[in-house]
Amino acid sequence: MRILIALAAALMVTGVTSAQAAAPAALAAPNINVANVQAHLNQFQSIANANGGNRAHGRPGYLASINWVKSKLDAAGYTTRVQSFTSNGATGYNLIADYPGGDPNNVVMVGGHLDSVSAGPGINDNGTGSASILEIALQVKATGFQPTKHLRFGWWGAEELGLVGSTYYVNSLSSTEKSKIKAYLNFDMTGSPNPGYFVYSSSGQPTGSAALTQRLQAGFTALGVQTELTNVGGRSDHAAFARAGIPTGGTFTGAEGIKTSAQASKWGGTAGQAFDRCYHRSCDTTSNVNATALDRNADVIASTLWATAA
Repeated sequence: MRILIALAAALMVTGVTSAQAAAPAALAAPNINVANVQAHLNQFQSIANANGGNRAHGRPGYLASINWVKSKLDAAGYTTRVQSFTSNGATGYNLIADYPGGDPNNVVMVGGHLDSVSAGPGINDNGTGSASILEIALQVKATGFQPTKHLRFGWWGAEELGLVGSTYYVNSLSSTEKSKIKAYLNFDMTGSPNPGYFVYSSSGQPTGSAALTQRLQAGFTALGVQTELTNVGGRSDHAAFARAGIPTGGTFTGAEGIKTSAQASKWGGTAGQAFDRCYHRSCDTTSNVNATALDRNADVIASTLWATAA
């Protein structure tokens, strides 16, 4: 029920009529099972444990993460490719996955960075976003979603070194290929342990999309969750797309910033404490994730993607 309500709100934002919304594909947004997302996070933790405690650029844990995500997508029928690049004297990798079908001249793209810092396994930053979009990609297949637009997913390397992987990907595209991407949604840190519920602001960003912002807000509203707009600037991979003139949007549950008393009253949690006390630290493990925030964000990502692509 809640996903259908979220979708209805998103459709009202974009002026789609109830009759148009009756198409089966438009009503197919699933309620994402957070246990599945957590299982992916457990896999990322296991990979880090087996590879020196991290999944950082140029380290074996990162390549193992890429290979594992790729195997899941290949099995689901995606067309995948691994794009390599060099940064800081080491080879990095992006994983691009295209879902068959949809208008190739009208692409909706969803992404997040897969690398951690070298200090730890990077489970909230950004195992949460990576695992959420992986599960949503798998649910696209499992639900038989047939979007009008073409779906593409991306897992970026070397974000922690300065958005290197996503910038390399965008710069590798011709002007024609860039113009085909009509929307890019970015998810970086979606399960902070002392969470906030932030939606990327469309104002103050070169190509922030008011429509994407409103769809994401509508998804949270349907769950009874208040949001705040945030201008994340160049702190995550959407910035590479924004610089290329591609409309962007996303959600965020907070990093080293401190939760205020007003935010604690609104969202729960602890005022005067960071949204993520383990940000960029060795304690960013599976114990550093708020399951409720992870679940809510995954559901909102799904409802927004279905509404945008259908």
